[in-house]
Order: sequence, then structure tokens, then C-alpha cells
Amino acid sequence: MITTEEIYEYCEHHTTTPNFILPKLERETHLRTTQPHMISGLLQGELLTMLVKISGAKQILDIGTFTGYSAICLAAGLSEGIVHTIDIDEEKTDWVKSSIREAGLDSRVRIYTGKAGEIIPAIGEKFDLVYIDADKENYDLYYEQALSKMNSGGLIIADNVLWKGKVLLENKDKKTAIIDAFNKKIEQDERVENLILPLRDGIMIIRKR
Repeated sequence: MITTEEIYEYCEHHTTTPNFILPKLERETHLRTTQPHMISGLLQGELLTMLVKISGAKQILDIGTFTGYSAICLAAGLSEGIVHTIDIDEEKTDWVKSSIREAGLDSRVRIYTGKAGEIIPAIGEKFDLVYIDADKENYDLYYEQALSKMNSGGLIIADNVLWKGKVLLENKDKKTAIIDAFNKKIEQDERVENLILPLRDGIMIIRKR
């Protein structure tokens, strides 16, 4: 019987090869961090790049830089514009800057260090595309902040919306309940339309009406 892992391997093998720095960054993330699973990975990363290209986004917000993988993927899709990427962990900032520079995208990425909830309102831009992959407790806050700074047709992409499949459990732990409540809110929000894809840990694409 064919497994999901085999399907993923097939998909990765038949997907456009990413920026040369990304496989190296993924290896380093596994070696140097305690939570390497937080990296976007090839399929999800290429989806981000493709969505930027398809949408023609110019001003992009990346909430949750981690080691810079998603920022690089988002910036790779730009024909012009800027990726504003935010993370609270200042210890990784130099590493992120180095990786983005090596990818040849340092002119396309602006790095912010601090609490996203405080930084987002201070960025004087209207965003065309927003990627949310940060602390789950604040997904709703980031969603509302992002939506208020977007024009009609803008995209919000939220990661980890299936939370290892635990959203299906009847008795949910606190974090799973937060994710499930977020999913239900978006589905019922008349300001947007949405699609959940079972890619990796679940990714939701939200379009502002």
C-alpha cells in the first residue's frame, strides 16, 4: 500500500528545484535548532513562491521568520516589492540575514525583531499577501491585524491549521482548541473566503473579499 510519505517524496521529486540555499538551510536548521519541524520545507515553500507569483503580490508580511526559509521562498516569488518578516528570537537574526544574503535576496527582505502584535500596526504598508506561522495563541490577533491592512483580493496564508490532526479529536488540549476555534472563525467570516489544504501540518489560504 502506498504511504503518505511515499506520495510526499514523489511530489518533492517532481517539483521545481528551489533556491540553492534552501536545502542547505534546511540541513542547518535540523543541526542547529531543537524544533527543526517548524521549517516550511520544499512543497510548502514552493507553494508560497507560486502564490506570490500568481497573485502579483508586492508587499508581503511574514509572521514567524524562524530560520528564514519562508522569507526566502516568499521573496523568491517577487518581481518587485518587499517581504517584511518578523520574529521575536533575536539570537537567530544574524543567521537569517546571512542566509537571505547568500540567497541573493537581501534587497527584497526587511527583518524585524520583536513582538509581531506590536510591530505589524507600525509598518506603514498595505499588504498583498500575509503568511502566519508563529505563536498559535495569537493567530486571531495577527489575522485581524493583517486583514485591516489589506485591500480586497489580498491573501492570508495560515500554517499548522490541522495541528498534527488533533483538530479532529473530541477532547482537545488548549492549543488544539485555539487552532480549531481559529479555523471555525475563518470559515464563518463573511469578510473572506478560504481553503484548507492537508499539506504537511495543514495550510489555510484565505482571500479577502
